[in-house]
Amino acid sequence: MSRSRAFALAACLLLACTPTLALDKPASDGELLRLLAIAPSAQSQDYLRTKQQFQLHTLLTEQRHPETMDLSRRIAGDTSAGLRELFAVDRDVAKTMAAVAADPARLRLLEDASKAIQDAIRGGHRVYFYGTGSTGRLAETLESSLWRPFWARAAETPSWRKIESRFPGISDRVRGEITGGDRALIASLEGFEDLQLIGRLQLQDNHIARDDVVFAVTEGGETSAVIGTAKAGAELNGGRIGKTWFVYNNPDRVLLPFTRSREVIEDPRIIKVNLATGPQAITGSTRMQATTTSLYALGVVMEDAIRGLLGPVLTKQELRALGFDERATIASRLRQFATLQKTVAAAAPRLAAWTDRESSTYANGRHATYLAGRALMPVFVDVTERAPTFRLAPLDRVDAQERRSWIQVLAPVADAASAWQMLLHRPFHGLDPALYAKPFETQIDDPWLRAAAARSLANAGAEQQNLYDLSLSSRNLHENSTQPGDHAALILLGTETPGPLPGAWLRNSGRSGASTTVVHVGTAPLRSGTMQARLLDVTLPFRRDPLELDQIIALKMLLNAHSTAIMAKLGRVVGNTMTAVQPGNLKLIGRATFLIQSHVNTVLASEAWRKKHGATMPISYAEANAVLFDVIEHRAGDPALASSPEVELAIVRILESLALQRAISWKDAATLLRTRKLDAYLGDYDH
Repeated sequence: MSRSRAFALAACLLLACTPTLALDKPASDGELLRLLAIAPSAQSQDYLRTKQQFQLHTLLTEQRHPETMDLSRRIAGDTSAGLRELFAVDRDVAKTMAAVAADPARLRLLEDASKAIQDAIRGGHRVYFYGTGSTGRLAETLESSLWRPFWARAAETPSWRKIESRFPGISDRVRGEITGGDRALIASLEGFEDLQLIGRLQLQDNHIARDDVVFAVTEGGETSAVIGTAKAGAELNGGRIGKTWFVYNNPDRVLLPFTRSREVIEDPRIIKVNLATGPQAITGSTRMQATTTSLYALGVVMEDAIRGLLGPVLTKQELRALGFDERATIASRLRQFATLQKTVAAAAPRLAAWTDRESSTYANGRHATYLAGRALMPVFVDVTERAPTFRLAPLDRVDAQERRSWIQVLAPVADAASAWQMLLHRPFHGLDPALYAKPFETQIDDPWLRAAAARSLANAGAEQQNLYDLSLSSRNLHENSTQPGDHAALILLGTETPGPLPGAWLRNSGRSGASTTVVHVGTAPLRSGTMQARLLDVTLPFRRDPLELDQIIALKMLLNAHSTAIMAKLGRVVGNTMTAVQPGNLKLIGRATFLIQSHVNTVLASEAWRKKHGATMPISYAEANAVLFDVIEHRAGDPALASSPEVELAIVRILESLALQRAISWKDAATLLRTRKLDAYLGDYDH
């Protein structure tokens, strides 16, 4: 182990893994705030005093993973090596899957979940998956990438008549919902995730009824909106066991101190499925391993449930024709993830070429476009999750005066309505103010949350679908066509091959001077024909994948690593932390505070700092929070600070002021960051 990695790991163990010490009396006794001439604002004092339930730095998913501590510097010199670090963390998912398969009690939970789905469908009832952010996109993936497409493919087979006769309308029996409705697929809606109320209201909005089965999914295990859904589901079903499930990725011991989590964990009406995987490849970025774990496990449960439903209806030959292996079990499918992970990780050297091409595109001020059909949902999810994770502009609206998003996602159809249908496989669902406005006004006590929810509700209606065009419409082909220096990627899944429209789009992109890539994930190599584009083809060693779950998960892991590596190469990651995080909700304010504290204290504990500046007491969580709220206020009122994230400004101003023993200004910190990236600045003390 290198000295830098050993130092980083020691810092992680000292700081990140013992964060409960952070709220003690400041070790510096307020000296830092006196030096900076900062008086804790009313907002900071309120956050520390009354928002402790949103200070989540004790969670395992918020810790730094030792495997990727040096990611930003490793990938700067060797893209393939950086990708290997990212893929290595996916081995934690394989370990979790194997552990569940080997534990009779935990395995029985998943088997019971499959039976609960089967019982609901046989009884004419529905299954509801609900999540926030990444798990909300997971919920919609379960419906719109797994459940509905499977039945659409089944409808093209001779066995469909028997299926439809036994289970009429079966494709409509599963509903996946994200906090805030389908508009939140594009970008999160401020304030919603902190409200248990909205989880209850969306359950009602989706007409979930008694005897329906509810899966409330949250990576952290503490998301208020998801907890509200779990509680509402339990109440709806009168406490009957097996109707409400809570799926999460943190150990119970770190969740029990949080009142809302404890209320669910200790509620006997709610079945808990703990899929704790550990820290994420990028600190706190649960879109990666945590969501992969839950999506794969629930996808396996869904696959098993469909097999159970169809077993008495179809012959073995008909089941095999639909892709099922009659010998497969939930346990065997969970163990299979290890092979899936190794296959994807082996693609790192080939993936690196694509990562380098796309990162160079952005570095040169150009844009990328992804075109996807069957792969549209996993592609759309990865692209839209880049914005909040790395502080990028979200997808551009049709009324945008200028292009701000680095990337656009398109579907191989001619109009916006058809694109939404290809993505969702159902009508777009927005939030109707008639259902939500009055409860927001009368049942939200916190004035900040009440105002935020009202603002977000105005941007969550069904009309929002008209503001985004994901199609190869004449408008997009004319106004957003690929230009010299841009990058165009065609993403294919399974047996899909480039059709006339995607093929023409790719050729035209190449002729326009854009670099082009074709990415394919399937169970057999792509028959690429004469496409003039670089090909990344990942072939999975599995014959049967009825819901295309393995292929979708493989593509998800590839895209997650690819997009994260791009942002690390572009300086949007420091070590393995997302220091560009935007503190736009209570949870992210806590994460930003902890990132400031942990990065500063890692430097102060270093030998290089002590040699140069002498021993310096670590800063407290309270001090870091006061500095954060101060920079939020100054940044909002000073355009000169707008190009630098709050966390990075705070880290530099604190360290420079401590080094000089006099306060530098926020503008001085911003000037330093414009001339030198934070990663390089912190590197002075990493030896």
